[in-house]
Amino acid sequence: MEYSDTQKVPFWLNPKVRGVFFQLGVIALVGLLAWYLISNTLHNLERQSIATGFGFLGKESSFEIGESLISYSSADTYARALLVGALNTLKVSLIGIIICVFFGTIIGIARLSTNWLVSRLAAIYIEVMQDIPVLLQLFFWYAIFYELLPSPRQALNPMEGLFLCNRGVVFAVPAAHPAYKYMIAALALGAVCAYLIRRWARRRQARTGRQFPVIRVSLAVVLGLPFLVWAAFGMPTAMDTPELVGFNFKGGATLSPEFIALLLGLVLYTAAFVAEVVRAGIQSVSKGQTEAAMSIGLRPNLVLNLVILPQALRVIVPPLTSQMLNLTKNSSLAVAIGYPDFVSVANTTINQTGQSIEGVALIMLVYLIFSLSTSAFMNWYNKKARLVER
Repeated sequence: MEYSDTQKVPFWLNPKVRGVFFQLGVIALVGLLAWYLISNTLHNLERQSIATGFGFLGKESSFEIGESLISYSSADTYARALLVGALNTLKVSLIGIIICVFFGTIIGIARLSTNWLVSRLAAIYIEVMQDIPVLLQLFFWYAIFYELLPSPRQALNPMEGLFLCNRGVVFAVPAAHPAYKYMIAALALGAVCAYLIRRWARRRQARTGRQFPVIRVSLAVVLGLPFLVWAAFGMPTAMDTPELVGFNFKGGATLSPEFIALLLGLVLYTAAFVAEVVRAGIQSVSKGQTEAAMSIGLRPNLVLNLVILPQALRVIVPPLTSQMLNLTKNSSLAVAIGYPDFVSVANTTINQTGQSIEGVALIMLVYLIFSLSTSAFMNWYNKKARLVER
C-alpha cells in the first residue's frame, strides 16, 4: 500500500520507529542474558560456600612486589597491591608507546629511502620482527641478562656511574635537591608556553603569510625555563652514584632485567607494525604533492614535514591507535618473565583469596580503562590533525 504525502504513515511502518524498537529489544535481551548469568553464578557460588564480593581488597596482602612506583610492603592491602600492579603496567605501556611511535616512524621513513642499503635494512627489520612472536622476543631479551651478563661483583662498567649485570642496569642519578621539583614545574610551564606559541604562530602565518621560528623559540622556552630555575638554586650537580655493597649495588637507580626485557620486546615488535603503518600513510600521498613542493624549492626535510606527513596523518592515526592498544594489551605477557604488572599481581591475589571472578573482572576493567583512554586521546588527536576541506 502506498501513502500520499498528506497521509500519515503508521508508526510500525516508520523506519526510524522500527529502528528504535529493535534497539530497545536487543538491549532488553542483553540485559536479561546478563541478569541470568550473574544470578546463576552467584547462586552456584553461594551453594558451594564460596565468598563473593570485593571485601578482600581491604585485607592484608602478605606478599612482596619487586618493583613499585609508590611505597608498598606486604603489610599493605590487596587494593594497594593491585594499584602498584596497575601503575607498573601504565609505566611500561606509556614509555613503550612513546619509544615505539618514535622508532617506528624512523623505520617507516627509512623503508622508503632512496638509499638501497637503508631501505633493505629497514625491510629486513620489519620482516624479522613481525615474524617472531612477541613472547619469544621477551624470553630472548630476558635470557640475555641472565645468561650473558655477569653478577654484580663482576658487573660491566662501560662508563663512570653505569653498571651492567644480571640484576639489571644500574646508573647514577642526580642527588635529591629541592631544585628538581621546581625544574619539573618549569618544564611543564615551558611545554604549555610552547603550545601557545605554536598556535599563535599558525594564526599569524594564516593572517599575514609570515613565518615564525616556532621550533627554535619553543626549544628555548622549554629548556630555558628549567635552566633558569636550576641556576637560581645554585646549579646543583651532586650525583647519587651506585656503589657495590655486599652482593648488590646501593644508591643510584636500577632498571630491572624484567622491565628492560619487557620494554625491548614490546617496542621492537610493535615498532615493526608501526613502521608499516607510517610507510602506507606516506605512500597514500600522491607523488604530485611531492613534485609540487620540490618545484617551489622546498628542501626534502621540509617536503616531508610540511607536505607529506600532515596529509599522511589522516591515514596513519587510526591504525596507529590499534598498535598502541596492542602494545598495552601485550604488556600482560609480563607475567611470563616475572615483571609485576597488573595481571601478575592479580593472579597472586586470586591464588591467595580464591576469588577468581572478581580478580578477572578487575583485570578486564583495568585494561578496558587503559584502552578506552588511549583510544579517546587518539580520536581527539585525529580530529585535530585531520585536513579541513573547503
